[in-house]
Amino acid sequence: MLKNWGPASVAAIVAVSGGLVEPSLAQQSLSPELEWAAEMAGLNSTYRLTPNITYLTASNVPLKLDVYEPLGSGRVTPTLVYTHGGGWGGGSKEGSSLTFLPYLRMRWSVVNVEYRFASTALAPAAVEDTLCALRWVYRNAKQYNFDTSRIVTSGESSGGHLALMNGMTPASAGLDRQCPGPEALKVAAIVNWYGPSDVVNLLDGPNMRTWAVGWLGSQANREETARRVSPITYVRPGLPPILTIHGDADPVVPYEQSVRLHQALTKAGVPNQLLTIPGGRHDAPKGFAPNELRTAFATIVQFLGSHGLEASIATAQR
Repeated sequence: MLKNWGPASVAAIVAVSGGLVEPSLAQQSLSPELEWAAEMAGLNSTYRLTPNITYLTASNVPLKLDVYEPLGSGRVTPTLVYTHGGGWGGGSKEGSSLTFLPYLRMRWSVVNVEYRFASTALAPAAVEDTLCALRWVYRNAKQYNFDTSRIVTSGESSGGHLALMNGMTPASAGLDRQCPGPEALKVAAIVNWYGPSDVVNLLDGPNMRTWAVGWLGSQANREETARRVSPITYVRPGLPPILTIHGDADPVVPYEQSVRLHQALTKAGVPNQLLTIPGGRHDAPKGFAPNELRTAFATIVQFLGSHGLEASIATAQR
């Protein structure tokens, strides 16, 4: 089923009770968060949403993605590949809509991805799934006008981790063997919202997190697998530009992990930036104030623009 989102509809894409709702903005008493969303989504054209496309079946589970496609351009568009958070064990792609809404305002295409949870398949399954989703984007670029030279991965929390893995994992890691193919899975930039970068650090000691332990389970090679799915393992020269956004009062994902990632990337000569939200907690947009979200998205636009990913429709023709 195809659905066209007009300006008011896209302005009102918000996560409510795990679904997408389209209230009439003129008749709503909006919270500050929704007022911010409406401001950010002042679009002048429509989008086509193609929901729940099966990009992979794994563990007998059909895995879905949604494609948000700007109408009327006739050109290839910069494309955001977004993965939701939830500790690799929960959440939904629909619940992340507000976080990527500004990319719709910028007239980008958006591919919103789900993946297997720990209750279905332990690590590294979620990483393998999202790499398959990235390959799906490459293979369907012509149909949806994705610009494969301008793919940006992003996500929040565990989705931020998966966005990092999508952009940082070398083919030699063997994590893309679930969906083999000739395409070199490269991205142009990564926007990481407080994703864990060192999974090993979350398994024991003062930073132990039950959700990370649950993702690794009781595998005999638990630490080896955790290292294999840790973005910090793959820091090296030549990576795409990486922007990390993290609140320094985050009680869920340790802020110091983002500091360490930033330091390691800088040492390796990788263009990167760490935007610290003073007092920011977890779970954007709820964990950040509206002015902090404006700062975060202004930083994203500036960061992407400084690396040739301007906030406008691509001009290259198919």
